[in-house]
Amino acid sequence: MSAKRAALGKGLGALLAEADKIKGTSEIRNMISGGPAAVNEIPLEKIVPNPFQPRLNFDTEALEELTESIRTLGIIQPLTLRQLPGGEYQIISGERRCRAASAAGLKSVPAYIRKADDGAMLEMAIVENIQRQDLDAIETALSFQRLINECNLTQEGMAKRVGKPRATVANYLRLLNLPEEIQKAVKLGKVSVGHAKVLLGVDDVERQLSLCESLIKNEWSVRQLEQKIAAARQPKEPASDNVGEMPEIFRTFAAEIGRHFSNKVSVKRNADGTGSITIRFDNDSQVENFLSKLSDKE
Repeated sequence: MSAKRAALGKGLGALLAEADKIKGTSEIRNMISGGPAAVNEIPLEKIVPNPFQPRLNFDTEALEELTESIRTLGIIQPLTLRQLPGGEYQIISGERRCRAASAAGLKSVPAYIRKADDGAMLEMAIVENIQRQDLDAIETALSFQRLINECNLTQEGMAKRVGKPRATVANYLRLLNLPEEIQKAVKLGKVSVGHAKVLLGVDDVERQLSLCESLIKNEWSVRQLEQKIAAARQPKEPASDNVGEMPEIFRTFAAEIGRHFSNKVSVKRNADGTGSITIRFDNDSQVENFLSKLSDKE
């Protein structure tokens, strides 16, 4: 592969040298090597990563497959770079190809050279990756957030940039409201975006984490997760092994105590007369007030 590239470079050099001898051949030179769509061979040692790269993780197995493909066939799709003042080139798109080319032992790669400032760099890198649809959901959400923050875009403006409905953009951004542990689970593919959207409907963070752990352990579907949440929201009837109706004295007792605890009192009475009374309180003050009233009555 490297021998073929060297021969190709020599042929282009010879062609350009001949073209220089012919009056009025600057257009030919521009068309071959200087035009905006020209492919340039850039040494890998002069290429630096994109600090705006939205991708946080590179799949090792996929990168190895790409490396082997490049070893066999070379780079089919050129990278897109911008030239820096010091003579280096910064990646706009194609970091996976650049890494794989280096691992494959290539010394240079084909690339398009574009002019871009930092804002354009960020936007092009993010939009290119989003449109390729190979970012995970959290990387996509973070990319959307960076576009909004660093390019001063609204959700609607950003939706137009990436060619997605505004509702889709908003749904991705909502994923960033989840606890970090759940975001990691989404990135690792243990929790789907569908599961994540359902968990967003749970207000309590500890409850979200508990449900997340359970759905991973039990491999719940999105529908099963919804059912578990809905069931937990249903008011529970006090468990009872009663035979017949509860004696009136117990109802009176529960109502009397319940006045002090927002009616959060349940009574369980078994057929043999044994049972239990459960009082749920909202705060310490509620208990203190109740004890104070008992003392006053004494």
